[in-house]
Amino acid sequence: MAHPITSADDTALALCGQGRELVRDVLERIGDKWSVVVICQLGDTTKRFNELRRLSEPITQRMLSATLRGLERDGLVTRTLRDTKPLRVDYALTSRGLSLLAVARNLAGWAVENAAGIQESRTTFDASQ
Repeated sequence: MAHPITSADDTALALCGQGRELVRDVLERIGDKWSVVVICQLGDTTKRFNELRRLSEPITQRMLSATLRGLERDGLVTRTLRDTKPLRVDYALTSRGLSLLAVARNLAGWAVENAAGIQESRTTFDASQ
């Protein structure tokens, strides 16, 4: 049975249509393998690179660097260089990144809650092929 379209649905459809390229680009960033993990691990605190790497295992150093660079480029993460001995680099979510944090946490929670069912569906599907 088709669901009736509400004005909120119309607005969402219009927004999805207007900025298709930008929407796909942004979703590509946050939909990659590691961005949501890094955003969730940063939370509302500042963390150093190696701390983020430990919290985000099994991410590689190279992949974490690339993920942080992409998030920084999109204005979701800041990188602060501290002039100490040894040199210290801190990462934190920007206000834009913080506005995405609740969405990222909800998405991660949904994935955890549904992982077993998804795996079961995949197994069933693959067996029927």
